[in-house]
Amino acid sequence: QVQLVDSGGGLAQAGGSLTLSCAASGGTFSRYGVGWFRQTPGKERENVAALSNGKPSLTYYLDSVKGRFTISRDNAKNLVYLQMNSLNPEDTAVYYCAAYDSGLGMRPILRLHEDDYDYWGQGTQVTVSK
Repeated sequence: QVQLVDSGGGLAQAGGSLTLSCAASGGTFSRYGVGWFRQTPGKERENVAALSNGKPSLTYYLDSVKGRFTISRDNAKNLVYLQMNSLNPEDTAVYYCAAYDSGLGMRPILRLHEDDYDYWGQGTQVTVSK
Protein backbone atom coordinates (compact mmCIF):
# COMPACT_ATOMS: atom_id res chain seq x y z
CA GLN A 1 0.00 0.00 0.00
CA VAL A 2 1.44 3.35 -1.07
CA GLN A 3 0.87 6.52 0.89
CA LEU A 4 1.27 9.93 -0.74
CA VAL A 5 1.64 13.25 1.05
CA ASP A 6 1.36 16.48 -0.94
CA SER A 7 2.96 19.74 0.12
CA GLY A 8 4.16 23.06 -1.22
CA GLY A 9 0.92 24.81 -2.03
CA GLY A 10 0.20 28.35 -0.99
CA LEU A 11 -0.44 31.83 -2.27
CA ALA A 12 1.42 33.22 -5.27
CA GLN A 13 1.10 36.33 -7.39
CA ALA A 14 0.40 36.12 -11.09
CA GLY A 15 3.66 35.50 -12.89
CA GLY A 16 5.17 33.84 -9.85
CA SER A 17 6.29 30.29 -9.16
CA LEU A 18 5.56 27.46 -6.77
CA THR A 19 6.96 23.98 -6.43
CA LEU A 20 4.72 21.18 -5.22
CA SER A 21 6.20 18.05 -3.66
CA CYS A 22 4.77 14.61 -3.10
CA ALA A 23 6.41 12.17 -0.72
CA ALA A 24 5.66 8.50 -1.28
CA SER A 25 6.04 5.64 1.14
CA GLY A 26 5.07 2.00 1.42
CA GLY A 27 6.01 0.64 -1.99
CA THR A 28 8.68 0.23 -4.65
CA PHE A 29 8.39 3.75 -5.95
CA SER A 30 10.19 3.19 -9.26
CA ARG A 31 7.45 0.87 -10.54
CA TYR A 32 4.77 3.53 -10.18
CA GLY A 33 3.71 6.09 -12.71
CA VAL A 34 2.81 9.44 -11.19
CA GLY A 35 0.67 12.42 -11.97
CA TRP A 36 -0.59 15.74 -10.70
CA PHE A 37 -4.27 16.55 -10.92
CA ARG A 38 -6.15 19.69 -9.96
CA GLN A 39 -9.72 20.50 -9.13
CA THR A 40 -11.75 23.65 -8.60
CA PRO A 41 -15.27 23.82 -7.14
CA GLY A 42 -17.90 22.73 -9.62
CA LYS A 43 -15.40 21.33 -12.10
CA GLU A 44 -14.11 17.87 -12.79
CA ARG A 45 -10.64 16.94 -11.66
CA GLU A 46 -8.18 17.31 -14.53
CA ASN A 47 -4.78 15.80 -15.17
CA VAL A 48 -2.19 18.56 -15.23
CA ALA A 49 0.91 16.44 -15.76
CA ALA A 50 1.92 12.79 -15.73
CA LEU A 51 5.20 10.92 -15.73
CA SER A 52 5.59 7.24 -16.40
CA ASN A 53 7.71 4.64 -14.73
CA GLY A 54 10.75 3.24 -16.49
CA LYS A 55 13.20 4.65 -18.99
CA PRO A 56 12.93 6.47 -21.21
CA SER A 57 10.07 8.00 -19.24
CA LEU A 58 6.95 9.30 -20.95
CA THR A 59 5.35 12.60 -20.02
CA TYR A 60 2.05 14.37 -20.51
CA TYR A 61 1.06 18.00 -19.91
CA LEU A 62 -2.29 19.69 -20.11
CA ASP A 63 -2.19 22.14 -23.01
CA SER A 64 -2.72 25.16 -20.78
CA VAL A 65 0.36 24.38 -18.67
CA LYS A 66 2.79 23.33 -21.39
CA GLY A 67 5.98 25.34 -21.19
CA ARG A 68 5.10 26.55 -17.68
CA PHE A 69 4.88 23.39 -15.53
CA THR A 70 7.41 20.59 -15.19
CA ILE A 71 6.85 17.23 -13.54
CA SER A 72 9.82 15.30 -12.24
CA ARG A 73 10.64 12.51 -9.83
CA ASP A 74 13.49 11.36 -7.62
CA ASN A 75 13.15 7.61 -7.21
CA ALA A 76 15.99 7.45 -4.68
CA LYS A 77 14.10 9.82 -2.38
CA ASN A 78 10.57 8.66 -3.30
CA LEU A 79 9.61 12.18 -4.30
CA VAL A 80 7.58 13.71 -7.11
CA TYR A 81 7.69 17.40 -7.96
CA LEU A 82 5.59 19.83 -9.95
CA GLN A 83 7.47 23.01 -10.76
CA MET A 84 4.97 25.70 -11.68
CA ASN A 85 6.17 28.90 -13.34
CA SER A 86 4.37 31.89 -14.83
CA LEU A 87 1.35 31.18 -12.71
CA ASN A 88 -1.96 32.81 -13.52
CA PRO A 89 -5.24 33.00 -11.59
CA GLU A 90 -6.67 30.17 -13.71
CA ASP A 91 -4.15 27.85 -12.05
CA THR A 92 -5.91 28.31 -8.71
CA ALA A 93 -7.09 24.89 -7.53
CA VAL A 94 -6.49 22.06 -5.13
CA TYR A 95 -3.63 20.00 -6.54
CA TYR A 96 -3.39 16.27 -5.93
CA CYS A 97 -0.47 13.94 -6.40
CA ALA A 98 -1.46 10.48 -7.62
CA ALA A 99 0.24 7.21 -8.54
CA TYR A 100 -0.57 3.99 -10.42
CA ASP A 101 1.10 0.63 -10.31
CA SER A 102 2.76 -0.19 -13.62
CA GLY A 103 3.59 -3.74 -12.58
CA LEU A 104 6.94 -5.44 -12.34
CA GLY A 105 8.11 -4.67 -15.87
CA MET A 106 10.25 -1.66 -16.71
CA ARG A 107 8.38 -0.85 -19.93
CA PRO A 108 7.13 2.71 -19.55
CA ILE A 109 3.38 2.97 -19.14
CA LEU A 110 1.68 6.37 -19.15
CA ARG A 111 -1.83 6.70 -17.79
CA LEU A 112 -3.85 9.87 -17.86
CA HIS A 113 -7.36 9.27 -16.54
CA GLU A 114 -8.00 9.60 -12.83
CA ASP A 115 -9.76 6.22 -12.77
CA ASP A 116 -6.43 4.58 -13.70
CA TYR A 117 -4.69 5.92 -10.61
CA ASP A 118 -4.54 3.75 -7.53
CA TYR A 119 -3.22 6.10 -4.85
CA TRP A 120 -3.86 9.74 -4.03
CA GLY A 121 -2.43 12.44 -1.84
CA GLN A 122 -4.61 14.58 0.36
CA GLY A 123 -4.32 17.64 -1.86
CA THR A 124 -2.66 21.02 -1.45
CA GLN A 125 -4.28 24.37 -2.20
CA VAL A 126 -2.70 26.69 -4.74
CA THR A 127 -4.09 30.22 -4.96
CA VAL A 128 -2.82 32.68 -7.55
CA SER A 129 -3.77 36.33 -7.15
CA LYS A 130 -3.94 38.90 -9.94
